Amino acid sequence: QLQLVESGGGLVQPGGSLRLSCAASGRTLDYFAIGWFRQAPGKAREGVSCISRFSTIGNSEDSVKGRFTISRDGTKKAVYLQMSDVAPEDAGVYYCAARAGPESNCPSGDMDYWGKGTLVTVSS
Repeated sequence: QLQLVESGGGLVQPGGSLRLSCAASGRTLDYFAIGWFRQAPGKAREGVSCISRFSTIGNSEDSVKGRFTISRDGTKKAVYLQMSDVAPEDAGVYYCAARAGPESNCPSGDMDYWGKGTLVTVSS
């Protein structure tokens, strides 16, 4: 069984940077596609970034492209989301999720394991 725990959230100023971590226990993450999702108050959860299994290169939604980068840890036990030039609309609870199987994308409804989230607050 895979457990995921997010960390690294907190208060960040607009234009600042933050790195979120998704740590795994129970299994290594290289066999899973890993996605980062977020949910702002009153809004639906949305996908942010995804990295395919065995891949070291991810992709991001247009809203964060060029500002957020998803990456894998060399130990295969963590995935990160580097957030740069953070904007107020980036605030919310950030979740990481894992998808088993050969598929390389990260649709929210098809993720198999979820963490409990970490809160990102953007304020000056």
